[in-house]
Amino acid sequence: MKLSMERIEALASQPGVKRLAVENFLCTIDGLTRDEALANLEQDTKAYKWNAATGRAIRLGILEAK
Repeated sequence: MKLSMERIEALASQPGVKRLAVENFLCTIDGLTRDEALANLEQDTKAYKWNAATGRAIRLGILEAK
C-alpha cells in the first residue's frame, strides 16, 4: 500500500515535526519492506538528529504503508 500525498502531508503537519524530513522519507519507501524502512528510519534519526515527533510521524507512515 502506498501513502497518499494527503496522508503524508497530514503526518508532516503535526506539531514539532520536521516537515521536509517526513515528506522526503515517506516518499522514498515504496521499494522497501517494512523492516528495511524501519531500519533506515533508525539510522537516519541518529544521523540527522531528528526529534521524537519526527520519528513518530515517519514510523506511523511506514506502518500504515507497509
